[in-house]
Amino acid sequence: MNKPFVRTVLGDILPSQMGLTYSHEHIVIEESFPTLANPEFILNDTARISAELKELYQIGGRTVVDTMPAACGRNVLKLAEVSRASGINIIVPTGLHQEIYYPPNHWRYHLSVGELTDLFINDVNLGIDEYDYNCPVIKRTMHKAGMIKLATGDEKITDHQRKIFEAVVNTHLETGVPILTHSNGGKRAMEQVELFTKLGANLNHVVISHVDKHQDPAFHHDLMQTGVYVEYDSHFRLMAKGDDSTYRLLENMLPDYADRIVIGMDMARNSYWKSYGGKPGLTYLLTEFRQELEVRGLSGYFQKLFFANPEKLYSFQ
Repeated sequence: MNKPFVRTVLGDILPSQMGLTYSHEHIVIEESFPTLANPEFILNDTARISAELKELYQIGGRTVVDTMPAACGRNVLKLAEVSRASGINIIVPTGLHQEIYYPPNHWRYHLSVGELTDLFINDVNLGIDEYDYNCPVIKRTMHKAGMIKLATGDEKITDHQRKIFEAVVNTHLETGVPILTHSNGGKRAMEQVELFTKLGANLNHVVISHVDKHQDPAFHHDLMQTGVYVEYDSHFRLMAKGDDSTYRLLENMLPDYADRIVIGMDMARNSYWKSYGGKPGLTYLLTEFRQELEVRGLSGYFQKLFFANPEKLYSFQ
């Protein structure tokens, strides 16, 4: 039986080598369809990115999970470059984001489940395309995907999205790659779990993101009872408005579900990066966030949130 491993942009490592892990980030977003509508999404200056990753490394950060999947701003060569420069392990995704991040005639709508599955499996097993499937030539790099992503919005899950689910789960079952999902503040999270269950995914390697925008503890209880992980990342945006609801959720949920929660920042705007002149910067989780956990008597959960849970979630089985 093969031992579990984690697939980073620079190669496979043991789960125990992940160290302190940020579970949902945006490290590189190249100029692309999403940045046309919002230039704040552009994160492609490798010198600035490397400088901020080095600062994170210096205070204990070791691994980050990038969450920009295929053909919407992913640049695997730049991700490899900033990983080498900073010493930070980076897990790179395959899969597809929300429809709003692709033009209406994009290939995602025309490929079959089988074709999408093959594309995703090749990202995991062979290497990610240097051109990110944005031109007729595919030039695979040595850098492989270590996670697969999908997304749903506010509306009921559509037939097109079901096609993406099927291709994602096919890839997950074939390769063992862990799954991360985007949810709009937890909307459709339970429907996501139901579909994953129906398709046979291993829920121990599925995480649903952004759910702390949904503040009802009963919802979180029901969701984590299914066996999936949840990822909280709204804390700094809410605290900037004087809203501590993410921290109150942690107070409610950690005593019973400390094994099912991971933490990220989802810093998809350059205005959140100190190296671009913004705030709070990547060090936030190890400074203000950690201090708030201590103030609330939650520091005993830090090891699970940033070490033990990401090791289990993001490993290939």
